[in-house]
Amino acid sequence: MQQNVNQQVGMDGGDEDFAAMFEASLKERGGDGILKEGEIVKGTVVQVTKDFAIVDIGYKSEGQVPISEFTNPRGEVSVQAGDPVEVLLESRENDTGMVVLSKEKADKMRIWDEISAACERDEIVKGTIVGRVKGGLSVDIGVKAFLPGSQVDIRPVRNLDQYISKEFEFKVIKFNKKRGNIVLSRRVLLEKQREEMKKETLKNLKEGAVLKGVVKNLTDYGAFIDLGGIDGLLHITDMSWGRIGHPSEMFNVGDEVRVVVLKFDPTQERVSLGLKQIQEDPWHRADEKYPVGTRVRGKVVSITDYGAFIEIEQGVEGLVHVSEMSWTKRLKHPSKILEVGQEVEAVVLDIDPKAKRIALGMKQIEQNPWTLLEDKYPIGSVIKGQIRNVTDFGVFVGVEEGVDGLVHVSDISWTVRIKHPGEMFKKGDEVEAVVLNIDVENERFSLGIKQLQPDPWETLSERLPVGSRVKGKVTKVTDFGAFVEIEPGIEGLVHVSELKEERVENPRDVVQEAQDVEVKIIDINTPDRKVALSMKALIGEGEDYREYLRKQAEGSKARLGDVMASKLKK
Repeated sequence: MQQNVNQQVGMDGGDEDFAAMFEASLKERGGDGILKEGEIVKGTVVQVTKDFAIVDIGYKSEGQVPISEFTNPRGEVSVQAGDPVEVLLESRENDTGMVVLSKEKADKMRIWDEISAACERDEIVKGTIVGRVKGGLSVDIGVKAFLPGSQVDIRPVRNLDQYISKEFEFKVIKFNKKRGNIVLSRRVLLEKQREEMKKETLKNLKEGAVLKGVVKNLTDYGAFIDLGGIDGLLHITDMSWGRIGHPSEMFNVGDEVRVVVLKFDPTQERVSLGLKQIQEDPWHRADEKYPVGTRVRGKVVSITDYGAFIEIEQGVEGLVHVSEMSWTKRLKHPSKILEVGQEVEAVVLDIDPKAKRIALGMKQIEQNPWTLLEDKYPIGSVIKGQIRNVTDFGVFVGVEEGVDGLVHVSDISWTVRIKHPGEMFKKGDEVEAVVLNIDVENERFSLGIKQLQPDPWETLSERLPVGSRVKGKVTKVTDFGAFVEIEPGIEGLVHVSELKEERVENPRDVVQEAQDVEVKIIDINTPDRKVALSMKALIGEGEDYREYLRKQAEGSKARLGDVMASKLKK
């Protein structure tokens, strides 16, 4: 080597230059001029072959470095003759007489030295997370280092895979060169950074302030927003004027948001945030935007037993009561025709912005079929339909789809006293009836069956004028007289004073139920449907009547005898 140096100096011409170069060479070799194995030395690439790079390190023989150590990830050789390099002297001579060198090991030794120096100066290092290992992550900082799971972030991290292939800054918290052990922390840097940000954030943190933040975490009841070193809670009720089932419907972790500070407690460092408060409450001008009669379109957001809530814009919902869903269908539950998420049309029936209430109607979208019934079924017309329901007070007859008419029990028969409509009708029977009345406003359709026939009371006075003698059957005996059926379904009263000329204490001493009698009509009250009858008025009207009285007396004696005989037997 000294001969080479002399020759080089001779060519340049100058003993002083040679002395300086020799002194420098000695310093590079530890002062004694001897190259030591395991040291990093400087050299120059003199030749590049297929397998090696030949490097001159100023030794008696040249060294070789595997070409793979100079190959980049794309497979390209990144060195050429004349390039200066630093290499590790692994062996001063191999079997072929060449010096064994390593650029890769030199790089690693230099990195270890740099990391060691960074630890001493309390500096940060950069690295790329390359994979998962037991208990944490593996980081490439030039050499492999370990990042414990607890040191990845300020908060515990469930999914460590999300950090792989990403570059970060780290603090070395443990370093052992002999064992090749390096432990890193990202959390330490984040906490320090967070404290600095927190100081700045606190300067601007006050109620009413609008700040930018990042969604840090989502829960069922809200979202935690990182305002910069300090977290605030954005409750789900303060996210939107509209209805939200879960915060994830609006946000993802990492989203940037603008929020307003609703409340701040400096002692506890608790911050309540709002998002919807940045925007105007949509109810402020709802009555101007949706006056009564306005036709709106919205989405079903909730269904209850009594109706469905329709969102007509974000934050503005109206209720369609079950009674306002259909003109004709009797809905037991709104879910029979609606489902959550369905889009519907409705009409505004009423609005109260202060109470934040809107009454909507769906059936009002279509023409009320009841308004057409008056023209289709005029009063007095006859309809035919099936009995759809039988109740205590009458029967419902199907007029058309969704429209039933009621035949009240009092409109079933002119003459028959009906205790329950079920005595005469059952569900499914087909009947005819007369249209009596249509109440469009209250949606009531009144029918009558007895009106199919003339009212026998209207012509009673013509058939049986006052003074007529008629035969009938006693239907009931009371303390004040006896009721006698003079025509099917038409009864008259023989008052106790009209039974006999002499005073009668007990009508049952004169007549009995089911007895056939002859009476005289003494009055007819058609409006009240009452007929006054008399038996004593027939006295003196001829032999026939006297014979009638004789037979009545004999009949009474015979009945009395039967009663006495019955008592004696007992």
